[in-house]
Amino acid sequence: MKAVIQRVSRATVRVEGTTVGEIGVGLLVLLGVAQGDSEDDVRYMVEKLSTLRIFSDQAGKMNLAVSEAGGQLLVVSQFTLLGDTAKGRRPGFDQAAPPETARSLYEHVVNGLKLLGLHVATGRFGAHMEVELVNDGPVTLIVDSGKGRSPESG
Repeated sequence: MKAVIQRVSRATVRVEGTTVGEIGVGLLVLLGVAQGDSEDDVRYMVEKLSTLRIFSDQAGKMNLAVSEAGGQLLVVSQFTLLGDTAKGRRPGFDQAAPPETARSLYEHVVNGLKLLGLHVATGRFGAHMEVELVNDGPVTLIVDSGKGRSPESG
């Protein structure tokens, strides 16, 4: 599972001109689900997204997690994060999970964040979406559950 995380002052996602998800201060999470991802990857991603300290405290240091900063999350599915551009000029998407698997794991991430009491908005899985954001900082990070978990942890 791979995520591009952007600290935002606001973000919106639209489908066919209609706003389907919107947040103020918080995290825009573009989430791609890979072949072989499992509930272990879901747990890792939920933990990382909910505890990553990238919001400024009173001293201006990045010491606060999204909940501590009073922030929200906008989680948008994006299989193109798994695109392989190593060969040729057209990306290959063999590493992306099949849609039914990806949808289920994506929804488990969203639900896991909600169970922690976080405000979570979403895009629409599988739809053509327009995402608009104001990146705060700018702060942009990449989280890869396959690289973050040790082999012993699953």
